[in-house]
Amino acid sequence: MEKDKKKKSYIGKIIYLIILICLIWVSYKLYDKYQLNNFNDFIRTEYKPYVSEFIRDSEIKYSEKNSYKICSKQENDAMFYKEIKVTKNTPYKVTCMVKTEDVKTVKEVSDGGAHISIADTVEKSKSITGTSDWQKLEFIFNSKDRTSVNVGFRLGGYEDNCTGTVWFSDFKIEAGARKH
Repeated sequence: MEKDKKKKSYIGKIIYLIILICLIWVSYKLYDKYQLNNFNDFIRTEYKPYVSEFIRDSEIKYSEKNSYKICSKQENDAMFYKEIKVTKNTPYKVTCMVKTEDVKTVKEVSDGGAHISIADTVEKSKSITGTSDWQKLEFIFNSKDRTSVNVGFRLGGYEDNCTGTVWFSDFKIEAGARKH
């Protein structure tokens, strides 16, 4: 009788340990999935829905933090953006680090590519196409009569679509910034 109690006790502990290991593994996998898709309040948008892939990349990154990756194997205009509160009639500078791979525009003459922009406007930084290593991208704008703007990081263009992959990292916004 005493042996049966000890045996049941060991079996119970083994089952508990197996369940605990399984819960830890499931939690790790869920956290991993969360990390891939966590865009920190950025909203993802596409001209052609479900064509581009948005991922937080832990392997190709500029600094310690995961980069924000957009990959368009088919032609698309894809962007992630965040609403930023601004003071009226104030200049702002938005910077980030960007890396590109095989970024191509559809139109031969285009201002599309990888760039920073204000969503639903034609205000944008210079665009980067082709394949390039990490470089600093800068966008200066005036808030005009707005109290908020949707600052976007984009692979595409206002009137053009792109294919390729872009990584954005290390975002920074400064009020009152002037071009040097």
